[in-house]
Amino acid sequence: MIRNLFDIAKRYKIATACVIILFLFVIISIFAPWLAPNDPVSVDLIHRLQRPSWKYPLGTDQLGRCTLSRLLYGARTSLGFASMIFVSSLGIGIVVGIIAGYKGGWLDAILMRFCESVMAFPNLVLVLGIVGVFGQGMLQLVVALMMVQWVYYARMIRNMVVSLKERTFIAAAKINGSSSWSIIRRHILPNILPSIIVIGTLEMGWAIMDISALSFLGLGIQPPTPEWGAMILEGKSFIRNQPQLMIYPGLMIFIVVMSFHTLGETLSEKLGVKRGL
Repeated sequence: MIRNLFDIAKRYKIATACVIILFLFVIISIFAPWLAPNDPVSVDLIHRLQRPSWKYPLGTDQLGRCTLSRLLYGARTSLGFASMIFVSSLGIGIVVGIIAGYKGGWLDAILMRFCESVMAFPNLVLVLGIVGVFGQGMLQLVVALMMVQWVYYARMIRNMVVSLKERTFIAAAKINGSSSWSIIRRHILPNILPSIIVIGTLEMGWAIMDISALSFLGLGIQPPTPEWGAMILEGKSFIRNQPQLMIYPGLMIFIVVMSFHTLGETLSEKLGVKRGL
């Protein structure tokens, strides 16, 4: 088994590198309290804007907080909330997409018209409207992004189910007396799983981008909680004299998002999955 893993790693070097990078970020986010050299929210104005040192490996920000500690905790915040948004949105999308695609008829028409009406608006506009109604905060951000994202998953999964249910093995299962739940569980879900994996790796990157963008606009994660987009916003005023305050969190976002997208594109090619609505 170990030899097979090494063979796969050699064959798909780029995908393997992306998996390793993402795994390291997951480890960082889990063990951030033990890896961080200092308290990420402790204000120390005496040591504000310090250069890198043994105590502060990446220096301090405008409030004297350890930049490295905030980056480590920021990984926990960004990846944690992105995962929460993705799992909840995908769960709703799978249920709605399978029901609409498998049942068809008027139920399919109503659900898809609703999805199309939501998709007619730009994502950011809808999210800004929802956040404006419910207010700023972490919970509001998660709810807003979840309410916008699930329609895309539902639409894509519905199209997959519609094409699958016309296949001969589905017809054979119906003739043999299999229930709808049995057909969905044994035939439909296993066949759409590769596409769901590809969608997941790609959309996780977009979820992190959305969280960071809204935090940069001041509508997402609120201070003093460490979050990469909020750190870029806080460092914007010091871009000339202390550009690293924006470079460090921006680099973290770039690495994670590019890893997710590269992995998703590689899986899409290797698994032969076609993306689209």
